[in-house]
Amino acid sequence: MARPNQLLHPPRTPASVRPAATVLLLRDTPAGIEVLMTRRSMTASFVPGAYVFPGGGVDALDAASHGQASRRTTQSELHLTQAIAAIRESFEELGVLLARRRDGSSADHSDIAALDRSAPFAAQCQALGLTLAADEVFVLAHWVTDRDLARRFDVPFLVARMPAGQAPVADEAEQFEPVWVRPADALARHKAGQFFIIFPTIRTLERLLDYRSVDAVLQACAATEQPLWTSCPRAGLMAGREMRYMEHELPFGELALVCPDGQILHPLDWQTETPVPLLKNVQRLTAPNPGAMTGPGTNSYLVGDPDTGYIVIDPGPSDPDHLEKLWRAAAGDIRMIVCTHSHPDHSPGAEPLQALCANKPPILGLPSADTARSHSQFTPDRALRHGERLNLTGPDADSSHTLVVLHTPGHAANHLCLLLPEDGLLFSGDHILCGSTTVIDPPDGDMADYLDSLDLLRAACAQYAIEFILPAHGYAIGGYDGEALAAVARLKAHRLQREAKIVQAMTTQPDGTLDDWLAQAYADVPERMWPVAKRSLIAHVTRIESTPP
Repeated sequence: MARPNQLLHPPRTPASVRPAATVLLLRDTPAGIEVLMTRRSMTASFVPGAYVFPGGGVDALDAASHGQASRRTTQSELHLTQAIAAIRESFEELGVLLARRRDGSSADHSDIAALDRSAPFAAQCQALGLTLAADEVFVLAHWVTDRDLARRFDVPFLVARMPAGQAPVADEAEQFEPVWVRPADALARHKAGQFFIIFPTIRTLERLLDYRSVDAVLQACAATEQPLWTSCPRAGLMAGREMRYMEHELPFGELALVCPDGQILHPLDWQTETPVPLLKNVQRLTAPNPGAMTGPGTNSYLVGDPDTGYIVIDPGPSDPDHLEKLWRAAAGDIRMIVCTHSHPDHSPGAEPLQALCANKPPILGLPSADTARSHSQFTPDRALRHGERLNLTGPDADSSHTLVVLHTPGHAANHLCLLLPEDGLLFSGDHILCGSTTVIDPPDGDMADYLDSLDLLRAACAQYAIEFILPAHGYAIGGYDGEALAAVARLKAHRLQREAKIVQAMTTQPDGTLDDWLAQAYADVPERMWPVAKRSLIAHVTRIESTPP
């Protein structure tokens, strides 16, 4: 992980979390699934006025009531306690009772009328001979309240079918205005400013859009007995507004790197005017060359500080304004310029940046191979070696910075990645990108080499405890345990899955052309991207044809 002395913001301890449970009560209608929601009191201490699913804190009596609940054989003790809490809260807040009588029939309005919402729930049910229907309650998701909030909860979002013949009646103390609503309608009303819902509710409703019936939701949950997703969101600033993101969303890793304790301070807007600090010793300046192949632009990185001087990674295109901004950000004290590879959005700025510097720092990298195209010619002042260390020495170990060179051919024959082991970072060039896959363009690009290099990077990430990947295009990747390793593994799995589709296309159309195979294997890719995808198709075909049967 990053050294504490390199973090941009003072550490803070997020508020501790309290166990809670909430339940989505669902019903089928001709128009699709509807979910029961209520409005919280305007004086509530947490999200006043928001429309929510019923729920609340888990208490000791919930854990002590296992003997009064039915359960599935696969239902854990924890999930049983959470289901009991959700059943209790549904009754206390909305008068909905998920329970069965001694004869196995479902509780109805007569049983509800015999219960007092303000008295101990489980004891009353036991006295009436009611068994809590915890076996009908499933875990849908697991949310942990964002680190920046003063009141935080650890909450399973459970799901159950609304009992037939019952109607919700709000307690008029904590909850008001029960309403049945389709997820799509709730989201539309929220967007129009008519139905206030918070981030976890929004994301949960969005996930429900994928299901056509209550049975489909319950079957998906029953298949694993585990949350379909788990999230503790992070917040950043976009166009000056606070925005929240889940783990699978692109800005999440960068927010975890820059604001690990949940501080809402980091701007996520892509801009090319000023460097964006990621750590005290790492800055990113994005070149003004956005496009289909470069995303928001090429990320140039400055590693170092005023005491050690700086190493520039990927100066980018030969853009005078961009290069002058890099030079000024380093106060002219650039010690080395490293190009991850020779492509025209990465290396042409090296020589003009060198010319700006009085000390003429060496341009480092690997020379382009004979297979490189004419616009990708690059000759460094010195060729780097795999495993070589580039050092910026400070007054002590905690203020020194080391880059470890890894030769990672595949995207280009001369491609390099760089590790910053002191802070658990990998600068991945174009080998690993944020939100997209890189193009492998033969003959300089080689799919077999690319996959082997992914294996090398995965091993290096494990060896050096890498937590974040800084790509040449897009946000930082990482943010939770093992994500850097997982990102590399997912990328390789994606490439092999694509290759399997290509093999299938070649098998079903043995006399087909590359374009025929492209249409079949890349049917899930927008057709406007097929000319680019065709390059990677050729690389896959070359690997397939050269692999022994």
